[in-house]
Amino acid sequence: MQPSSPLPPKPIAQVVRPHLTRLPEYTPWRRVARLILWSVFRLIIRVSLKLQVRGLENFPRRGPALITLNHLGDTDIALILSHLPTLSVDPLATSDLYDLPWQGKIIEQYGVIFLHRGHPDRRAITCALESLARGRFVSIAPEGRESLNEGLEDGLSGAAFLALKADVPIIPVAVTGTENNRVFPNMKKWKRTPATLTVGQPFRIQKTDDRRADLKNGTQRIMRELANLLPPEYQGIYREG
Repeated sequence: MQPSSPLPPKPIAQVVRPHLTRLPEYTPWRRVARLILWSVFRLIIRVSLKLQVRGLENFPRRGPALITLNHLGDTDIALILSHLPTLSVDPLATSDLYDLPWQGKIIEQYGVIFLHRGHPDRRAITCALESLARGRFVSIAPEGRESLNEGLEDGLSGAAFLALKADVPIIPVAVTGTENNRVFPNMKKWKRTPATLTVGQPFRIQKTDDRRADLKNGTQRIMRELANLLPPEYQGIYREG
């Protein structure tokens, strides 16, 4: 099946602020901040989700590697950062998050690579490649936004570009049950929402002399690997049959 979606176009950043985009430096304070936030995220997930974790043995002991994930809701990043066995993840995050009152401050303290969606953000690409060159993990949601229908949407080519350019393995990470319309109503009732986190086998994108075909095929491979980790109702346009 070739991906095509009747959903609204992918979001585009209305304001481009290059000064926001920088590589997080692992200063002593940032290491402490990440450890503190790891504990806070872990607590939030514990009280809000009834979580099943699968496939952690597939996660490599050290980087570099690109983490690709499906994106369902606001708790996704807290879930992933608090349950992967490393603090050396530099998430690619939309620049719009910087303006959120308190979430933006937390994101800044943790350290992310801000990306201006819908723009050729060379600065973000350079920072992500530098992070990988330093042996870190970079996380990216190849759909480019939270899913609007709970299933996988069209994958964008950014993840494939980074993996090919940096020549690093890709680790697919899939989540279920983290949709805002499930988690937040249950939290108000002091109920935990059933959710899963699944780490797949790392893989590499095959590189040829045809860059355009590599990006297209690589994006397809990334989205198929994510779909394979998800139940049918979450596979969206990548569902077979």
